[in-house]
Amino acid sequence: METPPGDPRRHCALVGKEETPVEGETLLVAELKPGQPPPFFWKSTCETWSVAFSPDGAWFAWSQGHCMVKLLPWPLEESEPNCTARERKSHCGKGEGRGRGGTKEKILECGQIVWGLAFSPWLPPGSRRHVPCLVLATGLNDGQIKVWQVETGCLLFSLLGHQDVVRDLSFAPSESCSILVSASRDKTLRVWDLDRNGKQLQVLSGHVQWVYCCCISPDGNMLCSAAGEKSALLWSMRSYSLLRKLEGHQGCVVSCEFSPDSAVLATASYDATVILWDPCTGEQLRSLCHIPLQPSLDHSSDYPASSLRSVCFSPEGLYLATVADDRLLRIWALELGSPVSFAPVKNGLCCTYFPHGGIIATGTRDGYVQFWTTPQALSSLKHLCRKSIRRFLTTYQVLALPIPKKVKEFLTYRTL
Repeated sequence: METPPGDPRRHCALVGKEETPVEGETLLVAELKPGQPPPFFWKSTCETWSVAFSPDGAWFAWSQGHCMVKLLPWPLEESEPNCTARERKSHCGKGEGRGRGGTKEKILECGQIVWGLAFSPWLPPGSRRHVPCLVLATGLNDGQIKVWQVETGCLLFSLLGHQDVVRDLSFAPSESCSILVSASRDKTLRVWDLDRNGKQLQVLSGHVQWVYCCCISPDGNMLCSAAGEKSALLWSMRSYSLLRKLEGHQGCVVSCEFSPDSAVLATASYDATVILWDPCTGEQLRSLCHIPLQPSLDHSSDYPASSLRSVCFSPEGLYLATVADDRLLRIWALELGSPVSFAPVKNGLCCTYFPHGGIIATGTRDGYVQFWTTPQALSSLKHLCRKSIRRFLTTYQVLALPIPKKVKEFLTYRTL
C-alpha cells in the first residue's frame, strides 16, 4: 500500500533507506543547499533565518539568502536512487521551476534580506471564489513586510511602519485569517489587517530590546513575544493589552511557541533551558535543561555552548523540538521531560514541524535546510480528550469543574 505524502516512511524510500524510522531515530532524508549569488551582489548573505510549511502541508518556504524566498511544492521531488540524502542546489534567478504534480517552484525576489516567514489562508473581502487563497508574509531587513499570493507569486501588500529589521511574523487563526502580527528590532510589535488593505491596527510597546519572536496562540486569544531580555511578554489579542510578564530565565529569551491546544507555552533562551508555562496563570510547569554531549571548544562566548536558537511543538503536542548552539537538534517527549532523539545540526538557527507530523525542517547559518524524520506516537485517548477540552476551557475553568483533583492536574498539564 502506498504511503501518503509527508509520511516519514515514504521519504526514507526516496533516499534509499530500507528501514522504517522507529522511536528514538532521527534520519536525514533531504537537504537543500544555497546557490551562489550573482556577481557583485552587495546584499549577499546566505543565512536561513526562517523556514515554514503552509498549514495544509502543500508548500515549503525557504528564506534561502541573497534577498530571496524559494517556494517549493511538498513533498519534494524524488532524488537519484544512489543518494544517501536528497540534495538540491538552488540557483539565484527569476522565474519558476518544475514541481510535483504540475505545481511549480517559485522564487520571490524581496529586494532585502528576509528574516521572517508566515503562511496563512486568506479570503479577500468581496472575493467571488469564496475559497481562501494562500498567502506568505515576509519580514525584511529594511522594516518592510511584503505579503505574496503563493499561487501566482504576485505581491499583494507592502506594509510600512517598522523602523528596523522585521524578525518574525505570526498570523491569527480566525475565519478570514486577516490579522498579522510582526516583531521587529525597533522594539515593537505591530498588528496589521489584510482585510483593511493592510492597515496598521496597533503598535505594542513594552520591550526594551530587539524583539526576536512572536507567536499567536492557536485559539487566537493570546500573543507571546520574546526579545533580548530575560522575560517574555503575554498580550491579549482582543484588547492588545499586556497580560503578564513571564520571568524565570537567566538569559535572553529568543524563541517561543504555544502547544496546539494553547494550554502550554514554551520559551527558549540563551541560558540553555526551555521553560514550559501555563499561559493562563503564568505558572512554570517544567524546565528542560540542555546538557552538552561534548565539551565546548569555544571559551570566548558569554553564553553556554547549549544556547538555544529555536523551539517548536509537534502537531499532536506530545513532542518538542529544539535547536541549540551545541550543534544538535533535540526531540523531547513532554511526558518524560528528556530528549528521546538527537540529530547533528551545525550552526542551526530555526526549526519547524511538518503540519501532519513525522518530519521536521531545520535552517542553518550556512544557508542549508535539512529535513529529518522525527519520533511519532499514537496519541492516547486521554491526551486527545485533554486537547479537545483545553481548546475551549481555560485553566481557571478546568479547575472550577466538579471532577477529581488528579483529572484536573492532568487537564492542566500539572503532571508534566
